[in-house]
Amino acid sequence: MKHLFFLTAIIFTMTTQVQEFKNPSSLFDPSPYGFSHMVTVPEGYKLIFVAGQGGEENTEGKLSPDFRRQLAFSLKNIKDALATENLNMNNVVKLTTLVVDHNEEKLNIIVEEFNKVWPEKNFPINTLIPVPKLAIDGMLIEIEALAVKSPN
Repeated sequence: MKHLFFLTAIIFTMTTQVQEFKNPSSLFDPSPYGFSHMVTVPEGYKLIFVAGQGGEENTEGKLSPDFRRQLAFSLKNIKDALATENLNMNNVVKLTTLVVDHNEEKLNIIVEEFNKVWPEKNFPINTLIPVPKLAIDGMLIEIEALAVKSPN
């Protein structure tokens, strides 16, 4: 019985989200747009910085011409990078999203895909920056991430 309690405590600790996302009532509600206004992280947590990830589908850098597909692979690439630190997308506290030729249709796609990744609506803070071009021809989106890791 002691072992079961200990195992349950470990699992609870591993899945509990330590960061707190905040949306002050004096500001507009950003949740329909897939982000939060603020996040706080307890002292002592390790910061994990993930460089901007494009929608490359493989190690050769294959890019689809489809915006949604590139977005999905950008998020997958962040997820894969975080996994090397035993983290997941719920550890992400901040994103910087660069979008080529941004428009309302692309924003709606971003919101839909973010809702799939964060169905509990604990969205990281996010700065979306429209740009005319990214580093590689054909790249339509690039997302940089900041995540937190427990000091344990």
